[in-house]
Amino acid sequence: MAYIPHTEDERRAMLKAVGVKSLDDLYQAVPAAVRFPDLDLPDAVSELEVMEELQALSEANLDARHTACFLGAGAYHHFVPSVVDHILQRGEFYTAYTPYQPEISQGTLQAIFEYQSLICNLTGMDVSNASHYDGATALAEAVILANNHHRGKRTKVVLSPGIHPHYRQTVRTYMQGMGLKLTGDDALGNDSAALAGMLDADTMLVAVQYPDFFGRIEDFAALGKAAHAVGALLCVCVNPLALGLLKPPAEFDADVVIGEGQPLGIPMSFGGPSLGIFTVKKEFVRKMAGRLVGETVDSRGQRGYVLTLSTREQHIKREKATSNICSNVALMALASAVYLSVMGKQGLRQVAELCYHKAHYAAEQIRGLKDYALWNRGEFFHEFVVRCPRPVAEINHLLLEECDVLGGYDLGQDYPELKDHMLIAVTEMNSKEQIDDLVAGLKEVAHG
Repeated sequence: MAYIPHTEDERRAMLKAVGVKSLDDLYQAVPAAVRFPDLDLPDAVSELEVMEELQALSEANLDARHTACFLGAGAYHHFVPSVVDHILQRGEFYTAYTPYQPEISQGTLQAIFEYQSLICNLTGMDVSNASHYDGATALAEAVILANNHHRGKRTKVVLSPGIHPHYRQTVRTYMQGMGLKLTGDDALGNDSAALAGMLDADTMLVAVQYPDFFGRIEDFAALGKAAHAVGALLCVCVNPLALGLLKPPAEFDADVVIGEGQPLGIPMSFGGPSLGIFTVKKEFVRKMAGRLVGETVDSRGQRGYVLTLSTREQHIKREKATSNICSNVALMALASAVYLSVMGKQGLRQVAELCYHKAHYAAEQIRGLKDYALWNRGEFFHEFVVRCPRPVAEINHLLLEECDVLGGYDLGQDYPELKDHMLIAVTEMNSKEQIDDLVAGLKEVAHG
């Protein structure tokens, strides 16, 4: 329906009813210095003109459908089957609110339960919630879970420098005022052995990323044993798509597995919305924040679904809550559930293998360039680091202008010691021709 504003007569009648002569008189009690200023807006235009303007603005955006994209660093261009949007846009899912009333929410509750089951299958963990806002908030909630588990008796958190910089920044934001000590992420050369050496009786949690921010793959089984030897928890932050190919983090004896669910059927959408995966061992389920759906039977013995193990304080008594995250964009969890269901075990592995092999092909081609060098040592998934002969920002500008290629992430922004190093991501969406264009472009712009 079109929006129909009040007429002038209606405004005058309402103002008269409250005893004032104008709209400005309504705000006399508000100091002038803090009133919203008058805006210098252009004259009104028609809907047709507005749509033309918005269309022109949208066409100025750079998108991965029309430009070869090798930028990852936490958000990736993957194929999303059409059935994902088809399911999401059904009215019962698209507009659904938190399903507190199971008698009218069985469809939504079952969809959430299926998501939880699929994520548990993928990670090898016992319990999944549904879910958090993104991978960064999920990691921060893992720290809070560890703090609650140790009842505030431990204060040290060890974070790997291989964890996404934005995730670590979010943890620091969450930790303000909690009296916790964060260490480990200030030395780029840290590996699992070095992290194990930082553990002590005051450590509540050690967190790593798998594959890490630089794409590297490492076995964290020994770190898990070291953490448990001192009573600390192990948190593994995953790329869920990589688990189609790699061993699940449960094999590291991880206590908490979190991650960013965007690769599972969620488009980049210029930055969101996204999905925070959060799974735990069964013993920590009572300390897990977020929504959790359980399966049961009703009075007639029929299968049914309900919100379960969710403390009321999490919703209405903030000062008593273990966490203040109690809801999220559950539509994104549904998107990932549909994606995983459609792809299946073999489809997910095929996508992961395509990402892996295409990335390694790109790395080998770049390795052959005279002025570039691979920084990675050992195995990597679908991201790798390249040392460049000039500033990354300049190379990316030239790649875009001269070759219509969106280059990699400038690691010098977050790691000063990696100045002039580029993080390149390759997915199943990058063709051989696009990869060859990237390599040719890097060679061309090496020295301007």
